[in-house]
Amino acid sequence: MIFKDLVIIGGGPAGLSAAKIAAEAGVSCLIIERDPFLGGQLIKQTHMFFGSEKQYAKTRGLDIAKILIDDCLKHQDLIEIMTSTTVVGLYKDKVITTLHDDTYNKIKAKSIIVSTGASERFFAFENNDLPGVYGAGAVQTLMNVYGVKPADKVIMVGSGNIGLIVSYQLHQAGVKVLKVIEAASNIGGYKVHASKIRRIGIPIETRKTIKRAIGKDKVEQVEIVSLDDDWNIVDNSSEIIDVDAVCISVGLIPQRNLLSMIDIKTKFIKELGGIVPIINEDHQTSDKDVYVCGDVSGVEEASSAIVEGYYTGLIAARNLGKEHQDFKTLNIDYKNQLLNLRSGPFGKKTLKGLEIMKEDANVK
Repeated sequence: MIFKDLVIIGGGPAGLSAAKIAAEAGVSCLIIERDPFLGGQLIKQTHMFFGSEKQYAKTRGLDIAKILIDDCLKHQDLIEIMTSTTVVGLYKDKVITTLHDDTYNKIKAKSIIVSTGASERFFAFENNDLPGVYGAGAVQTLMNVYGVKPADKVIMVGSGNIGLIVSYQLHQAGVKVLKVIEAASNIGGYKVHASKIRRIGIPIETRKTIKRAIGKDKVEQVEIVSLDDDWNIVDNSSEIIDVDAVCISVGLIPQRNLLSMIDIKTKFIKELGGIVPIINEDHQTSDKDVYVCGDVSGVEEASSAIVEGYYTGLIAARNLGKEHQDFKTLNIDYKNQLLNLRSGPFGKKTLKGLEIMKEDANVK
Protein backbone atom coordinates (compact mmCIF):
# COMPACT_ATOMS: atom_id res chain seq x y z
CA MET A 1 0.00 0.00 0.00
CA ILE A 2 1.27 3.46 -0.97
CA PHE A 3 0.30 6.25 1.43
CA LYS A 4 -0.25 9.86 0.31
CA ASP A 5 -1.75 12.96 1.90
CA LEU A 6 -3.45 14.13 -1.31
CA VAL A 7 -4.13 12.14 -4.48
CA ILE A 8 -5.21 14.06 -7.58
CA ILE A 9 -6.91 11.95 -10.24
CA GLY A 10 -6.43 13.68 -13.58
CA GLY A 11 -3.39 15.63 -14.78
CA GLY A 12 -5.16 18.23 -16.88
CA PRO A 13 -5.34 21.98 -16.19
CA ALA A 14 -7.42 21.61 -13.01
CA GLY A 15 -5.36 18.77 -11.54
CA LEU A 16 -2.00 20.40 -12.25
CA SER A 17 -3.15 23.69 -10.72
CA ALA A 18 -4.45 21.95 -7.62
CA ALA A 19 -1.17 20.08 -7.15
CA LYS A 20 0.93 23.22 -7.49
CA ILE A 21 -0.95 25.17 -4.83
CA ALA A 22 -1.19 22.22 -2.43
CA ALA A 23 2.55 21.59 -2.76
CA GLU A 24 3.27 25.27 -2.08
CA ALA A 25 1.44 24.75 1.21
CA GLY A 26 3.64 21.75 2.01
CA VAL A 27 1.25 18.90 1.11
CA SER A 28 2.60 15.64 -0.31
CA CYS A 29 0.70 15.05 -3.56
CA LEU A 30 0.33 12.32 -6.16
CA ILE A 31 -1.03 13.06 -9.63
CA ILE A 32 -2.46 10.07 -11.50
CA GLU A 33 -2.93 10.52 -15.26
CA ARG A 34 -4.11 7.81 -17.66
CA ASP A 35 -2.46 9.40 -20.71
CA PRO A 36 1.30 9.15 -21.28
CA PHE A 37 1.55 12.92 -20.90
CA LEU A 38 0.24 15.64 -18.59
CA GLY A 39 -1.76 18.66 -19.68
CA GLY A 40 -5.12 17.18 -20.62
CA GLN A 41 -6.98 19.02 -23.36
CA LEU A 42 -4.46 21.88 -23.32
CA ILE A 43 -1.76 19.94 -25.14
CA LYS A 44 -3.79 19.85 -28.36
CA GLN A 45 -5.00 23.45 -28.25
CA THR A 46 -2.94 25.62 -30.55
CA HIS A 47 -5.17 28.69 -30.29
CA MET A 48 -4.56 31.58 -27.91
CA PHE A 49 -6.69 31.93 -24.80
CA PHE A 50 -8.94 34.80 -23.77
CA GLY A 51 -9.32 36.04 -20.20
CA SER A 52 -6.84 38.03 -18.16
CA GLU A 53 -3.11 37.78 -17.61
CA LYS A 54 -3.75 35.58 -14.56
CA GLN A 55 -5.42 33.01 -16.83
CA TYR A 56 -2.60 33.21 -19.39
CA ALA A 57 -4.45 35.34 -21.94
CA LYS A 58 -2.82 35.54 -25.39
CA THR A 59 -1.00 32.26 -24.68
CA ARG A 60 -1.58 29.09 -26.69
CA GLY A 61 -3.15 26.17 -24.86
CA LEU A 62 -0.17 23.88 -25.39
CA ASP A 63 2.13 26.56 -23.95
CA ILE A 64 -0.16 26.95 -20.92
CA ALA A 65 0.14 23.20 -20.38
CA LYS A 66 3.94 23.55 -20.32
CA ILE A 67 3.70 26.36 -17.75
CA LEU A 68 1.45 24.31 -15.47
CA ILE A 69 3.63 21.20 -15.80
CA ASP A 70 6.79 23.20 -15.08
CA ASP A 71 5.10 24.69 -12.01
CA CYS A 72 4.58 21.16 -10.66
CA LEU A 73 8.09 20.01 -11.55
CA LYS A 74 9.45 22.77 -9.31
CA HIS A 75 8.01 20.78 -6.38
CA GLN A 76 9.37 17.32 -7.20
CA ASP A 77 10.08 16.77 -3.50
CA LEU A 78 6.34 16.93 -2.83
CA ILE A 79 4.62 16.08 -6.13
CA GLU A 80 4.85 12.55 -7.48
CA ILE A 81 3.48 11.92 -10.97
CA MET A 82 2.13 8.67 -12.42
CA THR A 83 1.36 8.78 -16.15
CA SER A 84 -0.04 5.99 -18.36
CA THR A 85 -1.86 4.94 -15.19
CA THR A 86 -5.58 4.23 -15.01
CA VAL A 87 -7.64 4.41 -11.84
CA VAL A 88 -9.76 1.25 -11.98
CA GLY A 89 -11.13 1.37 -8.45
CA LEU A 90 -12.09 4.03 -5.93
CA TYR A 91 -13.32 3.04 -2.47
CA LYS A 92 -15.02 4.80 0.42
CA ASP A 93 -12.02 4.32 2.71
CA LYS A 94 -9.99 6.49 0.26
CA VAL A 95 -8.17 3.53 -1.25
CA ILE A 96 -7.45 3.85 -4.96
CA THR A 97 -6.59 0.93 -7.24
CA THR A 98 -4.45 1.77 -10.28
CA LEU A 99 -3.29 -0.15 -13.32
CA HIS A 100 0.07 0.57 -14.95
CA ASP A 101 1.98 -1.76 -17.29
CA ASP A 102 -0.21 -4.73 -16.32
CA THR A 103 0.55 -4.07 -12.65
CA TYR A 104 -2.08 -3.19 -10.05
CA ASN A 105 -1.25 -0.92 -7.12
CA LYS A 106 -3.22 0.33 -4.13
CA ILE A 107 -2.89 3.85 -2.81
CA LYS A 108 -4.30 5.11 0.47
CA ALA A 109 -5.09 8.84 0.54
CA LYS A 110 -6.14 11.21 3.28
CA SER A 111 -7.90 13.40 0.70
CA ILE A 112 -8.70 13.03 -2.99
CA ILE A 113 -9.25 15.60 -5.72
CA VAL A 114 -11.08 14.23 -8.75
CA SER A 115 -10.25 16.32 -11.84
CA THR A 116 -11.13 13.85 -14.57
CA GLY A 117 -12.55 16.44 -16.96
CA ALA A 118 -15.21 15.66 -19.55
CA SER A 119 -15.71 13.37 -22.52
CA GLU A 120 -17.19 14.17 -25.90
CA ARG A 121 -20.94 14.00 -26.30
CA PHE A 122 -22.13 11.98 -29.27
CA PHE A 123 -25.53 11.60 -30.89
CA ALA A 124 -27.38 9.03 -32.93
CA PHE A 125 -27.66 9.04 -36.70
CA GLU A 126 -27.58 6.30 -39.28
CA ASN A 127 -24.10 4.78 -39.80
CA ASN A 128 -22.50 6.86 -37.06
CA ASP A 129 -20.12 3.94 -36.44
CA LEU A 130 -18.47 4.14 -39.87
CA PRO A 131 -14.72 4.83 -39.93
CA GLY A 132 -14.38 8.53 -40.66
CA VAL A 133 -16.86 9.70 -38.02
CA TYR A 134 -14.77 11.55 -35.44
CA GLY A 135 -15.28 13.56 -32.32
CA ALA A 136 -13.72 17.02 -32.54
CA GLY A 137 -11.34 16.22 -29.68
CA ALA A 138 -10.10 13.12 -31.49
CA VAL A 139 -9.40 15.22 -34.58
CA GLN A 140 -7.44 17.71 -32.49
CA THR A 141 -5.42 14.89 -30.97
CA LEU A 142 -4.59 13.39 -34.37
CA MET A 143 -3.52 16.72 -35.86
CA ASN A 144 -1.95 18.63 -33.01
CA VAL A 145 -0.43 15.84 -30.92
CA TYR A 146 0.50 13.18 -33.46
CA GLY A 147 0.72 15.20 -36.68
CA VAL A 148 -1.80 13.03 -38.55
CA LYS A 149 -4.06 14.55 -41.19
CA PRO A 150 -7.47 13.00 -40.45
CA ALA A 151 -9.17 13.54 -43.82
CA ASP A 152 -9.30 15.58 -47.01
CA LYS A 153 -12.92 16.82 -46.97
CA VAL A 154 -14.92 17.26 -43.78
CA ILE A 155 -18.33 18.40 -42.55
CA MET A 156 -18.31 19.87 -39.04
CA VAL A 157 -21.43 19.22 -36.96
CA GLY A 158 -21.76 21.78 -34.18
CA SER A 159 -20.91 25.49 -33.97
CA GLY A 160 -19.76 25.79 -30.37
CA ASN A 161 -16.27 27.09 -29.64
CA ILE A 162 -14.68 23.67 -30.10
CA GLY A 163 -16.38 23.12 -33.44
CA LEU A 164 -15.34 26.55 -34.72
CA ILE A 165 -11.76 26.31 -33.45
CA VAL A 166 -11.24 22.79 -34.81
CA SER A 167 -12.68 23.87 -38.17
CA TYR A 168 -9.99 26.53 -38.38
CA GLN A 169 -7.28 24.08 -37.32
CA LEU A 170 -8.45 21.60 -39.96
CA HIS A 171 -8.13 24.36 -42.56
CA GLN A 172 -4.61 25.10 -41.32
CA ALA A 173 -3.74 21.42 -41.73
CA GLY A 174 -4.83 21.44 -45.37
CA VAL A 175 -8.22 19.79 -44.84
CA LYS A 176 -11.15 21.28 -46.75
CA VAL A 177 -14.00 22.02 -44.35
CA LEU A 178 -17.02 22.19 -46.63
CA LYS A 179 -19.31 23.74 -44.02
CA VAL A 180 -20.24 23.90 -40.37
CA ILE A 181 -23.83 22.89 -39.62
CA GLU A 182 -25.73 23.74 -36.45
CA ALA A 183 -29.13 22.36 -35.40
CA ALA A 184 -29.99 25.44 -33.32
CA SER A 185 -31.01 28.77 -34.80
CA ASN A 186 -27.93 30.53 -33.41
CA ILE A 187 -24.20 29.92 -33.56
CA GLY A 188 -23.08 28.45 -30.25
CA GLY A 189 -19.52 29.80 -30.01
CA TYR A 190 -17.86 33.20 -29.77
CA LYS A 191 -18.44 35.57 -32.68
CA VAL A 192 -14.69 36.08 -33.06
CA HIS A 193 -14.24 32.38 -33.87
CA ALA A 194 -17.22 32.34 -36.23
CA SER A 195 -15.99 35.43 -38.09
CA LYS A 196 -12.52 33.91 -38.41
CA ILE A 197 -13.69 30.80 -40.22
CA ARG A 198 -16.16 32.72 -42.38
CA ARG A 199 -13.32 34.96 -43.55
CA ILE A 200 -11.46 31.91 -44.87
CA GLY A 201 -14.54 30.77 -46.77
CA ILE A 202 -16.12 28.20 -44.47
CA PRO A 203 -19.90 28.75 -44.31
CA ILE A 204 -21.92 28.21 -41.12
CA GLU A 205 -25.46 26.99 -41.71
CA THR A 206 -27.94 26.94 -38.83
CA ARG A 207 -31.08 24.83 -38.45
CA LYS A 208 -29.36 21.91 -40.14
CA THR A 209 -28.25 18.50 -38.90
CA ILE A 210 -26.80 15.26 -40.19
CA LYS A 211 -29.30 12.52 -40.99
CA ARG A 212 -26.90 9.76 -42.01
CA ALA A 213 -23.40 8.91 -43.08
CA ILE A 214 -23.10 7.00 -46.33
CA GLY A 215 -20.41 4.49 -47.25
CA LYS A 216 -19.53 0.81 -47.29
CA ASP A 217 -16.25 0.53 -45.38
CA LYS A 218 -15.80 4.20 -44.49
CA VAL A 219 -17.52 7.55 -44.84
CA GLU A 220 -17.95 8.54 -48.48
CA GLN A 221 -20.92 10.92 -48.27
CA VAL A 222 -23.26 12.52 -45.74
CA GLU A 223 -26.91 13.45 -45.91
CA ILE A 224 -27.81 16.68 -44.15
CA VAL A 225 -31.30 18.05 -43.65
CA SER A 226 -32.93 21.28 -42.51
CA LEU A 227 -34.95 21.58 -39.30
CA ASP A 228 -38.00 23.72 -38.55
CA ASP A 229 -38.63 25.65 -35.34
CA ASP A 230 -40.02 22.49 -33.72
CA TRP A 231 -36.87 20.51 -34.61
CA ASN A 232 -38.69 18.46 -37.24
CA ILE A 233 -37.04 17.64 -40.58
CA VAL A 234 -38.19 19.97 -43.35
CA ASP A 235 -39.62 18.10 -46.34
CA ASN A 236 -37.45 17.96 -49.47
CA SER A 237 -34.49 19.55 -47.65
CA SER A 238 -32.11 16.62 -48.06
CA GLU A 239 -28.62 17.36 -49.36
CA ILE A 240 -26.02 14.70 -50.19
CA ILE A 241 -22.40 15.85 -49.94
CA ASP A 242 -19.20 14.01 -50.85
CA VAL A 243 -16.85 13.87 -47.83
CA ASP A 244 -14.40 11.42 -46.31
CA ALA A 245 -15.02 12.44 -42.68
CA VAL A 246 -17.62 13.85 -40.34
CA CYS A 247 -16.47 15.77 -37.27
CA ILE A 248 -18.91 15.86 -34.35
CA SER A 249 -18.75 18.73 -31.87
CA VAL A 250 -21.98 18.79 -29.89
CA GLY A 251 -20.73 19.36 -26.37
CA LEU A 252 -19.05 17.55 -23.48
CA ILE A 253 -20.22 15.32 -20.63
CA PRO A 254 -18.64 15.50 -17.14
CA GLN A 255 -16.58 12.37 -16.38
CA ARG A 256 -17.99 11.54 -12.96
CA ASN A 257 -17.80 7.73 -13.28
CA LEU A 258 -15.24 7.27 -10.50
CA LEU A 259 -17.37 9.28 -8.10
CA SER A 260 -20.20 6.83 -8.62
CA MET A 261 -17.99 4.07 -7.19
CA ILE A 262 -18.12 5.72 -3.77
CA ASP A 263 -21.76 6.86 -3.96
CA ILE A 264 -21.00 10.57 -4.17
CA LYS A 265 -24.29 12.46 -4.41
CA THR A 266 -24.99 13.78 -7.89
CA LYS A 267 -27.66 15.69 -9.73
CA PHE A 268 -28.61 16.25 -13.35
CA ILE A 269 -28.05 19.94 -14.10
CA LYS A 270 -28.24 20.57 -17.82
CA GLU A 271 -26.57 23.97 -17.49
CA LEU A 272 -23.43 22.24 -16.18
CA GLY A 273 -23.37 19.56 -18.85
CA GLY A 274 -25.36 16.68 -17.34
CA ILE A 275 -24.94 14.64 -14.16
CA VAL A 276 -22.50 16.38 -11.83
CA PRO A 277 -21.44 15.88 -8.20
CA ILE A 278 -23.19 18.07 -5.67
CA ILE A 279 -20.53 20.28 -4.11
CA ASN A 280 -20.34 23.10 -1.60
CA GLU A 281 -18.50 26.37 -2.00
CA ASP A 282 -15.21 24.66 -1.09
CA HIS A 283 -15.65 22.09 -3.88
CA GLN A 284 -16.21 19.32 -1.36
CA THR A 285 -18.55 16.53 -2.37
CA SER A 286 -20.91 14.62 -0.08
CA ASP A 287 -17.70 13.03 1.27
CA LYS A 288 -15.85 15.94 2.85
CA ASP A 289 -12.45 14.42 1.99
CA VAL A 290 -13.26 14.10 -1.72
CA TYR A 291 -13.10 17.25 -3.81
CA VAL A 292 -13.75 17.96 -7.49
CA CYS A 293 -12.61 20.69 -9.85
CA GLY A 294 -12.64 21.39 -13.57
CA ASP A 295 -15.10 20.01 -16.11
CA VAL A 296 -16.07 17.04 -13.94
CA SER A 297 -18.03 19.52 -11.79
CA GLY A 298 -19.49 21.44 -14.75
CA VAL A 299 -18.28 21.99 -18.30
CA GLU A 300 -16.61 25.38 -18.84
CA GLU A 301 -13.55 26.85 -20.52
CA ALA A 302 -10.05 25.66 -19.55
CA SER A 303 -9.39 29.04 -17.90
CA SER A 304 -12.08 28.29 -15.32
CA ALA A 305 -10.69 24.79 -14.78
CA ILE A 306 -7.27 26.25 -13.99
CA VAL A 307 -8.64 28.68 -11.40
CA GLU A 308 -10.92 26.02 -9.89
CA GLY A 309 -7.86 23.79 -9.55
CA TYR A 310 -5.92 26.48 -7.69
CA TYR A 311 -8.86 27.14 -5.40
CA THR A 312 -9.54 23.47 -4.66
CA GLY A 313 -5.86 22.76 -3.96
CA LEU A 314 -5.82 25.72 -1.59
CA ILE A 315 -8.84 24.45 0.37
CA ALA A 316 -7.72 20.80 0.41
CA ALA A 317 -4.31 21.79 1.78
CA ARG A 318 -5.86 23.84 4.57
CA ASN A 319 -8.17 20.99 5.53
CA LEU A 320 -5.13 18.69 5.71
CA GLY A 321 -3.60 21.07 8.24
CA LYS A 322 -1.21 22.80 5.79
CA GLU A 323 -2.63 26.27 5.26
CA HIS A 324 -0.93 28.21 2.44
CA GLN A 325 0.95 31.25 3.71
CA ASP A 326 -1.13 33.47 1.39
CA PHE A 327 -4.40 31.63 2.02
CA LYS A 328 -6.63 34.64 2.69
CA THR A 329 -5.37 36.64 -0.27
CA LEU A 330 -5.50 33.72 -2.70
CA ASN A 331 -8.91 32.59 -1.46
CA ILE A 332 -10.44 35.95 -2.33
CA ASP A 333 -8.47 36.26 -5.56
CA TYR A 334 -9.54 32.87 -6.98
CA LYS A 335 -13.19 33.51 -6.14
CA ASN A 336 -13.02 36.88 -7.89
CA GLN A 337 -11.30 35.37 -10.92
CA LEU A 338 -14.08 32.80 -11.30
CA LEU A 339 -16.73 35.50 -11.00
CA ASN A 340 -15.00 37.55 -13.69
CA LEU A 341 -14.67 34.55 -16.01
CA ARG A 342 -18.39 33.86 -15.61
CA SER A 343 -19.50 37.48 -15.96
CA GLY A 344 -20.01 37.35 -19.74
CA PRO A 345 -22.98 35.95 -21.67
CA PHE A 346 -21.48 32.46 -21.84
CA GLY A 347 -21.06 32.41 -18.06
CA LYS A 348 -24.76 32.91 -17.36
CA LYS A 349 -25.47 29.25 -17.96
CA THR A 350 -22.80 28.17 -15.47
CA LEU A 351 -24.01 30.62 -12.83
CA LYS A 352 -27.56 29.37 -13.26
CA GLY A 353 -26.35 25.78 -12.88
CA LEU A 354 -24.46 26.64 -9.71
CA GLU A 355 -27.57 28.32 -8.27
CA ILE A 356 -29.58 25.18 -9.01
CA MET A 357 -26.93 23.16 -7.21
CA LYS A 358 -27.14 25.43 -4.14
CA GLU A 359 -30.86 24.82 -3.96
CA ASP A 360 -30.26 21.10 -3.50
CA ALA A 361 -30.96 19.99 0.06
CA ASN A 362 -27.68 18.06 0.17
CA VAL A 363 -25.51 21.19 -0.01
CA LYS A 364 -24.56 22.40 3.46
